[in-house]
Amino acid sequence: MSFCSFVGGEVFKDHFQPGIYVCAKCGHELFSSRAKYEHSSPWPAFTETLRGDSVAKRQERPGALKVTCGKCGNGLGHEFLNDGPKKGQSRF
Repeated sequence: MSFCSFVGGEVFKDHFQPGIYVCAKCGHELFSSRAKYEHSSPWPAFTETLRGDSVAKRQERPGALKVTCGKCGNGLGHEFLNDGPKKGQSRF
């Protein structure tokens, strides 16, 4: 499953079949469907990455980190700190 395909809307927002979400540019594994949850944003929401090297992060503003593919640097959006489904969880 390719993550971050914005042409024609986000096709994986309401997709909850088991699998691994990968970078649309290079195929690097990013997130597991086990970490995906329903959220009101127009994009898929995850609580954690598949592995520690799945993504790279840099602080963009307080409470939000800019997230890119850990392999090719493709922009993936943000990690919103303490905005996950449970207290203390982040939302990707």
